[in-house]
Amino acid sequence: MRSLTEEEIITLQEQGCSAEDWTAINVGEDFEAAYIQNTSFYGDITLGVFEKNIEIEEGFAKHSGIRNAVLKDVTIGDNCLIEGVHNFICNYEIGEECYISNVGRICTTNDATFGEGNLVSVQNEGGDGNVIIFDALTSQLAAFMILHASDKELSEALRNSIRAYISNQKPERGVIGYRVKIVNTTDISNTIIMDDCEVSGASRISDCTFMSTSEASTFIGNDVIIDSTIVQSGSSVLDGAKVDNCFVGEACHIGKGASAEASLFFANSYLDNGETCAAFCGPFTVSHHKSSLLIGGAYSFYNAGSNTNFSNHAYKMGPIHWGTMERGSKTASGAHILWPATIGTFSMCMGKIQSHPHVEALPFSYIFGVGDATYLVPGRNLTTVGTWRDIKKWPKRDMRPRIGRQSIVNYDWLSPLVVLECIKGRTLLEQLRKEQGENVASYTYNGCTIRNESLQRGIKLYSMAIRLYIYQALCECKEVGLPSTSIGTGEWIDLSGMYLPDTEERQLVNDIKDGNLSDINDIAEKFQEIHQDYATYRWAFTYRVICNICNLEQLTQEDADRIKAQCEPTYTEWLNAIKYDAEKEFQMGDVAEEELNSFLEGIR
Repeated sequence: MRSLTEEEIITLQEQGCSAEDWTAINVGEDFEAAYIQNTSFYGDITLGVFEKNIEIEEGFAKHSGIRNAVLKDVTIGDNCLIEGVHNFICNYEIGEECYISNVGRICTTNDATFGEGNLVSVQNEGGDGNVIIFDALTSQLAAFMILHASDKELSEALRNSIRAYISNQKPERGVIGYRVKIVNTTDISNTIIMDDCEVSGASRISDCTFMSTSEASTFIGNDVIIDSTIVQSGSSVLDGAKVDNCFVGEACHIGKGASAEASLFFANSYLDNGETCAAFCGPFTVSHHKSSLLIGGAYSFYNAGSNTNFSNHAYKMGPIHWGTMERGSKTASGAHILWPATIGTFSMCMGKIQSHPHVEALPFSYIFGVGDATYLVPGRNLTTVGTWRDIKKWPKRDMRPRIGRQSIVNYDWLSPLVVLECIKGRTLLEQLRKEQGENVASYTYNGCTIRNESLQRGIKLYSMAIRLYIYQALCECKEVGLPSTSIGTGEWIDLSGMYLPDTEERQLVNDIKDGNLSDINDIAEKFQEIHQDYATYRWAFTYRVICNICNLEQLTQEDADRIKAQCEPTYTEWLNAIKYDAEKEFQMGDVAEEELNSFLEGIR
């Protein structure tokens, strides 16, 4: 870099430019003053060269340069086009080939945090804060922090690791990265905007970090107000959305006037129109409708029907209650659930459910409120066409680039965790039948009523799920062998998209508390290592389940072939049940026969 020449200063002055101190301006060696007009400079300024045209819309390019702007303490990279700055740009590092046009104020103050390190109260809206948001947050780490929020020693260790990461990453002033586009935007303050991000028509952006890459660009759109928020690569916030104190993860979408406060969104979550507050929206959480409110809950692989509402005021002690919709659960239109409650995996909720059911041991259930009562149909959702479509669609709808994904998403739907729930569910139903009688009209469990015929069928459906799991696991094994580890033979956990044995999760807790894992990148890498061993842990679990159910000391290849043959009809029975459910929908008259036939052909 070099100082301006006397000739260049005269040229700039003749072109309507002024400077508080011309000697405080440094420029590139090949700088040409011709491309700067009507610009005022204050403080320390560094300017690159202006040699190229910049494409501002498809098929429309303008030469790089600076026109009609006020700049203070700014560094501008090569070949930027900055024009129509109505207020000023202050204290920013601007990368190469950026386009900034028709903007008000872009500034950074000395106390800027860029949204990094904010403490958010997730699930318990009235809590003290249980998740620190920062640009490398994953759904696993966030779920881990919430799960162990009451462990003060662990929480402090994690927070220290995150603060150290933030301190090492924090720039001295605001950053606008390479090839960023900012147009028609009123106010941007204390915000980092990374490479290839586009901001178009936003009303206010403050204390934020927008991650973005050429493979997964981020878009902030018209009339958006976004404060104290981290947005990861590939996401979009647009169409009048209002986002405050949130984390918006990879390839997420918030739009159409949606309102989000103190909430976390991860990996392909989608919010239009409705509201979220203190919500943990794990991978593929979807809410499309204006009248839907997700509040005080944890969700993943979840779809909210229209007018779905959750209530975190159980009585009069404030918005402190919360609950969990486990992986794959849904709510029908008009559903209303009063927290606290826990809904098992792949369940469907309908009506007003106000009995606070904790039914995580009864997956694949239909749960519906009728008056003050809550009825539960265990296992029913195992054989529906909706469940089939869901488990097939999620992998296809992952919009994140294959390289560089941060949050872990395991798509294995009939996993050790889910099968454990089915085993527990079958045992539970058999115990209810034994304790409450075989000939009663209905049974009661955790605030729910289960009709006799529903309980009997539920036992059969959970048995079907267990046999289906064993069949699929044996089909995947080319050669049966003893497990190489005992890890995975006990309980399992779903950390918002990632399955892991509880022993590995407890070991992770101990490693962090003992100081063996203190770097946040090492903790993220440990999650990845556990995930990479999923197949090994899953086989240890499967082997133990088969031996326990079939009363075997050891599973031989001959045993495996025999058990696989015995379970194969279950797989056919399951597929036929799904086909039957699809044909029932066809009979309603809204599905074209070609669409039905295409769907049936794909079931195998």
